Amino acid sequence: MKVGVQLPEVERVVRWQEVRRMAVLAEDAGFDSLWVGDHYLYRDRSGGSPRGPWEAWTQLAAIGAATTRIVIGPLVASLPFHNPAVLAKMASTVDEISGGRLTLGIGSGWNATEFLAMGLPFDRRVARFEESFHIVRRLLAGETITVHGGFYDLDECVLHPASRRETPVPLMIGSMGPRMLDITLPHVAAWNVWFSEFENRPELVPALLTRLSDACARVGRDMSTLEKSVAVLLDFGSDAPRRASANPISGSVAEMAAALGVIADVGIDHVQLVLDPITEDSIAKAAEVVAQLRS
Repeated sequence: MKVGVQLPEVERVVRWQEVRRMAVLAEDAGFDSLWVGDHYLYRDRSGGSPRGPWEAWTQLAAIGAATTRIVIGPLVASLPFHNPAVLAKMASTVDEISGGRLTLGIGSGWNATEFLAMGLPFDRRVARFEESFHIVRRLLAGETITVHGGFYDLDECVLHPASRRETPVPLMIGSMGPRMLDITLPHVAAWNVWFSEFENRPELVPALLTRLSDACARVGRDMSTLEKSVAVLLDFGSDAPRRASANPISGSVAEMAAALGVIADVGIDHVQLVLDPITEDSIAKAAEVVAQLRS
């Protein structure tokens, strides 16, 4: 099973030099992938100060230049944030900078606060996603396309310079929504869910895979050809656990590795570790867990 790390989002303010050190540390420690959240702004319903991460695509370009081997990607990119042709161009550029290491995680977005704050339309998100998705995937596949849709108009759009990849940038859908899966499963390389979808409990992952299997059957996708991934929350003693966290995996290195082993044994191909706290020290400790898992 491949193992990645999610880099800081809004747990605290993390400046670029620290993010860069984390990225290089994770690569040197043998992790398979690095992920950044694609969000703009959060506000608590009860009030309090607003919180926001750095912009995802700018970070990914910098991380791609700072590393040499590790896979990078958004977990996951909100397609309605951007004109889809522009997003495809951004993804192609980041893939070039990283030497062909991008996995494009995609979703429809959910946080109304950031849509409204940034002046982005929040209505009909899945419909917008569907139109965007097919534009993005076709452009990344090297097609020249003209589209006059419900949301976007493109005239002989094509990505140049062309990618040096032999196959297009792999797409990963981050959703359990039936409609979203119907749209994407015929085309994507990978599937992902956040830890809240299974309460961060490894024993509940098989139920998710059953639902995914049903969705694959519905659209005629061979599930064995789909990389299956889940984000997993590990607690290394955070004094301020992340909001909406549930059942974080904690304990000794052996206990954490055993929990990840359960996830691997039920058929998950890739996990993205969400670390509390997200620090260089936590990344080093998580690397010990992964070493134990693979021993």
